[in-house]
Amino acid sequence: MPRKLTRRSLIQGMAGAVASGMLASRFAAFGQVEEHGSQLRGWERGDIGRMTANFKRQFNVPGLSIAISRNGQFVFDHGFGIADRKDSIQASNTSQFRIAALSKPITSVAIFTFIEKEKLHLNDKVFGPSGILGTKYYKPPAKPYITDVTVDNLLTHTAGGWPADSTDPMFQHNGWDHDKLVSWTLENSPLTYPPGQHWAYSNFGYCVLGRVVEQVSGQTYSDYVQASVLAPCGISTMSIAQNAMKHRASDEVIYYGQYGEDPYKINVTRMDSDDGWIATPSNLVQFLDHLGSPNFPSLLKPESIRIMTTPSRVPPGPPGGRYARGWLVPGDGSGLWWHNGSLPGSTTIMARTGRGLCWAALANTRTQPSDEIDASLNKLMWDIVRSVPEWGA
Repeated sequence: MPRKLTRRSLIQGMAGAVASGMLASRFAAFGQVEEHGSQLRGWERGDIGRMTANFKRQFNVPGLSIAISRNGQFVFDHGFGIADRKDSIQASNTSQFRIAALSKPITSVAIFTFIEKEKLHLNDKVFGPSGILGTKYYKPPAKPYITDVTVDNLLTHTAGGWPADSTDPMFQHNGWDHDKLVSWTLENSPLTYPPGQHWAYSNFGYCVLGRVVEQVSGQTYSDYVQASVLAPCGISTMSIAQNAMKHRASDEVIYYGQYGEDPYKINVTRMDSDDGWIATPSNLVQFLDHLGSPNFPSLLKPESIRIMTTPSRVPPGPPGGRYARGWLVPGDGSGLWWHNGSLPGSTTIMARTGRGLCWAALANTRTQPSDEIDASLNKLMWDIVRSVPEWGA
C-alpha cells in the first residue's frame, strides 16, 4: 500500500533545496513505496529474518515493523508478523503503531523551533506570573519550587519531581483533560527537589511542554507539530493516538497486552506530547534524516542540534546512557542519539548514528519486566545493522 504523501507535503519537505542532485536524492528517498531490502543478498535477508523471528518468539510479539536508512536513502523497510490477529492482517511497512516515548524527541524539536525564532529560551520559567503558562494551572501562592521550573528543566527531566513511577500523573484520572490534570498535579504532587538538582524521568514534564507549545504557537500541540515539524519532513500520516480500539487510525495495528495489561485502558490521547503519537517506522526515519543528514533540509540549525543532544550535567541519568534534551546519548562523542519507548501493548526504539544510519522499530506488545524487551529490541537493531557490511554500522 503506498505511503500517503501528498504533492504539497513533498514540496514542503524539500523546501530549501537548490541543487538538482539534491532534489533527485530526496525524490529517491521519499518516492519509493515498496518494502525495501530487495537489494540485500540472500544470506543477509535470511539472517535478518532469523533475528526478527527469534525476537518475536522470545517475547511473544505478534507484529514488528522496521525501517533503516543510510545517508538519507532507505535500505530496509519491512513488516513482520501480525498486525491484527482476529482478522489475520499482516504487519507491513505501512502499519501504524503507537510510538510511546519516541514522542518526546518530537516535542523537543518543536520546542527548539521556538528557540531558534527567539520566541522561547531554555531558561524561561514555565509557571508563575512571569512564566510562559502564568498562573493558569494554579491559584497563588504556588507550592514550593513550582515557579522555579524552567523549559530546560522539563526537557532534561530535572524539574525536581513528577517521576514516571507508580505516582505518574499521566496514568491517573483517565477521564480528565490536560488542564484539570496539570492543575491537580501542581496542587497535589509537590516537587521534592529544587529544579536543576535531581534527575527523574518524567512523562508529566513532557505533558507540560506540550502545553508550552500550545501557549507559544496559539495552536493545538498536534496541529503545530504536524505543520512545523512533520510536514517539512514530508510526513503527512502521523497523528495522536486514540484510546479505543474502535477509534484507531487506518492501518493502525491492534495492541496486545501481556501479564494483565490492557492497552485500551490508558488515556494515550492525553499523552500527546510525551507518549501520544502513532507512526510507521519509515515516518520516524524521515524525521531523523531531517536532523542534520547530508542532502536534506534540516529542521534545526547545527548549534540547536548540538545543544539538544548535549547531555544534562545532573546525575545519574537513565541506565545505558545520559539524557540530553529529548534524546538519550552515550556521552562519548560518537554522534549517536536514540530514544526507546514503552506502553502497555507497545515497545519502540529509534536511533541516529554518527555514521549516517537512522532506524526505527515498533512492536505491538510488551512484556514484564519491560526493560528486558526494551534491551532486546535495541540489541536486535544493532545486530541487524551490523549484519550488512555495506551499511557501515
